Amino acid sequence: MASLPLAGVDLFAVLLVFARIGTAIVFLPGFSAAYVSMRIRLLLALAISVLVAPALTGVLPPIPQTPWALGLLLLGEATVGLFLGNVVRIAFAALQTAGTFTAFLSSFANALSHDPVVEEQSSTVAGFFTTLGVVMVFAAHLDHLMLRSLVDSYGVFTPGNVLPLGDFADSVARDIARSFALGVQLAAPFLLVSLVYNVGLGLLGRLMPQLQVFFFGLPIQLSLQIWVMALTISGIMMIFLDRFGETVAAGWGG
Repeated sequence: MASLPLAGVDLFAVLLVFARIGTAIVFLPGFSAAYVSMRIRLLLALAISVLVAPALTGVLPPIPQTPWALGLLLLGEATVGLFLGNVVRIAFAALQTAGTFTAFLSSFANALSHDPVVEEQSSTVAGFFTTLGVVMVFAAHLDHLMLRSLVDSYGVFTPGNVLPLGDFADSVARDIARSFALGVQLAAPFLLVSLVYNVGLGLLGRLMPQLQVFFFGLPIQLSLQIWVMALTISGIMMIFLDRFGETVAAGWGG
């Protein structure tokens, strides 16, 4: 079996690069959203693979001599792409966590809508956070950083080598913990305001037993949390972008 060059492009190299990059792009935030056609994702991955493959000829292994060896090599590259894409997706999930906490603390938890970013039903606040996060990621050109780091991953995970599956599992576990912690930190202003408000409302209810706490307190709580969101949303997004960029630039959480 020989490598087939076509117009100066090594088809085996393109196929091998496509296995990793294509799998990763299917899961990358923004690229993996439901409103992006699967054909668009695959065409984008194929175009990047064609552009990148010539620069990686010194890194890629020679074409295997048997179909089984070729299948195992492609499976290994797809596994690396799955790991890389999901590490970034886990980091982005901090906004989903923050939005869910905020919705619960703001009494918006029952206002559900379809979130096209995470492709599931979620609270309206969480959907707003994730949609705004995607817009900010692309506005800050962090999408370029994701693609560049994806190409740089060939210096860390060389095709054909034994995959460090144990390190993959350990890295994913640590990234999930960091993402959840970041989501709680991003929702900290709403947690503080909710704590102070509920303690004050409880004291007021004890001082005035005839007060209809629910009908009196709910409109104030909604208005107060919306006001807090208006004041803090820019800071929340700046902190998220900073941490998200650090995760991607640090070698995909490894």
